[in-house]
Amino acid sequence: MSSSPPAARTESSDSFRETTLATFIDSLGAKSPTPGGGAVASLVSALGAALGKMVVAYSVGKKKLAEHDAHHRAALEELDTLAKESLDLADRDARAYAALNALWKLDRDDPKRREAWPGAVKAAIAAPREVLEVALRTIERLKALCGRTSRMLDSDLAIAAVLAEAAARAAAWNVRINLPLLDDRSERASFEADLADALARARDIVQEIEQRVMQRSS
Repeated sequence: MSSSPPAARTESSDSFRETTLATFIDSLGAKSPTPGGGAVASLVSALGAALGKMVVAYSVGKKKLAEHDAHHRAALEELDTLAKESLDLADRDARAYAALNALWKLDRDDPKRREAWPGAVKAAIAAPREVLEVALRTIERLKALCGRTSRMLDSDLAIAAVLAEAAARAAAWNVRINLPLLDDRSERASFEADLADALARARDIVQEIEQRVMQRSS
């Protein structure tokens, strides 16, 4: 990405929250950079949180799980928030990309580019980094639900965790692709270390969730 400008990108007047799944799939497969990897990472993060919420919805209010009722209700609220935040970040990522792309088309010595470039680069990094954070928060919440929800939906809980980890890994790539645009090498190294730590934590937690689900089903 540092050697040539990103492809031209057009932004829909509707937010990703308002786009139908069929329209999104058609647009994703088209020869167009929008939607792209950023939107996919955000959508997968939202799917993981929503699926986790479904698991809780079938567990809340159950007599056999009454001791976990307060936890279930808190989880419902948090997972709903995480799903919505993920979709909002898809729009934010699109705006950040569009701003960076517009600046990239300008001459390097253009005062407008020189003034706005650092902020635009950081915004293009910040959006996917927040997707990763949201996905990690989802994974942590799902871990806390292990053993507290309906056994019949354990596989859905594991799938939600796998989706959230996939979103985290995808978002990390969207951060990495922009890191060469940062002038400060120490800042780039800090981001890389941060990504490695976050992804390692996500991987470890998801593996624990899967192991606990498998143990409960055996």
